[in-house]
Amino acid sequence: AQLVESGGGLVQSGGSLNLSCAVHGYTLAYRAVGWFRQAPGKEREGVACVSDDSRQYYADSVKTRFTISRDDGGNMFHLQMSSLKPEDTSTYYCATDLYGGRCRLTAVDYDDWGQGTQVTVSS
Repeated sequence: AQLVESGGGLVQSGGSLNLSCAVHGYTLAYRAVGWFRQAPGKEREGVACVSDDSRQYYADSVKTRFTISRDDGGNMFHLQMSSLKPEDTSTYYCATDLYGGRCRLTAVDYDDWGQGTQVTVSS
């Protein structure tokens, strides 16, 4: 099984980026998926997740700015990020819960992880 992220990069404050996660080796159906981020010296934090029935949950810090979506047919999920701020600078990870469809913003609830993609927002 493998999760492959794409879409990170450097953007100016106020700009937008779209992250994608392609899942290989199993189907996304019936599984919750999420995006997390971790900055140097900080704990990994949940950013957004979407349940198997497409209910979405967001960290307070990104509500109204980020949108998570899933494409079960394409076995992919995405994170659209807008109005980016320097404090959004981090390594972003996609993750799947192999055993459940209800999403949570806690890392321990996820079993499979991508390698991470860097997002840098300049001021």
